[in-house]
Amino acid sequence: MAELMASFRQRRNCIVLAALLAGAAVLPAFAAGPAKILVVGDSLSAEYGLRRGSGWVALLEQRLAQQQLPATVVNASVSGDTTSGGRSRLPALLKRHQPTHVVIELGGNDALRGLPLPMTEDNLARMVQDAQAAGAQVLLVGMQMPPNYGRAYAEQFAALYPRVAKAHGARLVPFLLQGIGDAPDAAQWFQADRIHPNEAAQPKMLDNVWPELRRMLAAK
Repeated sequence: MAELMASFRQRRNCIVLAALLAGAAVLPAFAAGPAKILVVGDSLSAEYGLRRGSGWVALLEQRLAQQQLPATVVNASVSGDTTSGGRSRLPALLKRHQPTHVVIELGGNDALRGLPLPMTEDNLARMVQDAQAAGAQVLLVGMQMPPNYGRAYAEQFAALYPRVAKAHGARLVPFLLQGIGDAPDAAQWFQADRIHPNEAAQPKMLDNVWPELRRMLAAK
């Protein structure tokens, strides 16, 4: 009888241990919780000149809800911001929001102000590194300059985004305004200032960002 009870206790302990080990394999997925997406951008992401809730970042929140993806969005974009401004703001944003994903949409104002391209590239690289060090996946959203800035400058500016992404293992959207700024009918997609996309362009902007961001969320 004693041997039978000892055998029972041993089997019971094995079952409990197996259950604990199985639970340990599941816990990290639950502990991770919903994704938190931090968007750090300029006026293109800050709804400049648009109705509140009509910009591409707000539309992103709606799409996540429609597709029942457990994620929240924090839009920390500031109109007029440069990569230097974003770089200085990012550490506090990372500490406050603890995002799982960071979308960096900056650089256009650097080019409009004629700031040195190496400085822009260095700022973007540092932002990617800081976000990754905080445990976030990074999506770098590129911009392009119109032809009147000169072909050489425009090509060098466009090339810095894929270079930063490749060097630091970030994901990339080459051009936020694909199909908008380079469209034959580009004028209809912009506000009167011909710089900021209008409300009709916002779904297109989201469609440019969404495929890569969706892949990132799936890999979380």
